[in-house]
Amino acid sequence: MRRKSLKAFKDKVRSKTRRTEGKSLRQVIASLNPMLKGWFGYFRHAYWTTFRPLDGFIRRRLRAMLRRQEKRPGQGRGLSDQRRWPNTFFAASGLFTLADAWRQASQSR
Repeated sequence: MRRKSLKAFKDKVRSKTRRTEGKSLRQVIASLNPMLKGWFGYFRHAYWTTFRPLDGFIRRRLRAMLRRQEKRPGQGRGLSDQRRWPNTFFAASGLFTLADAWRQASQSR
C-alpha cells in the first residue's frame, strides 16, 4: 500500500473526527463506517499488519473527541482514556474495525 493512500485515508478520518464539530459519537461512527467499509473492500488484500495501526489511529481520534466533549484537555492517548473507552466500547457502538474484517475475510477463503 502506498504512503500516499495511507495519508489520504488518515486525512479523511481526520476531517470526519474533528474535536470541535460537536457531533455525537453515534453520528461520527455512522459517517465513518461507509468510508471504512469501502476502503477495506479496496485494500482487503493488503498485508495484515497494515490494519491494526489504522484501527488504533481511528480509536485515538474518537477518544480525543470524547475527551473534548467532557471538557478535558488532551488528545486521548493516555492509559486512563483506554480504560475509560476500551476497544470493546467502540465495537459495541458499531465502529467497523479493519483488523476484524481482515480476520473474517481471511477465514472465509
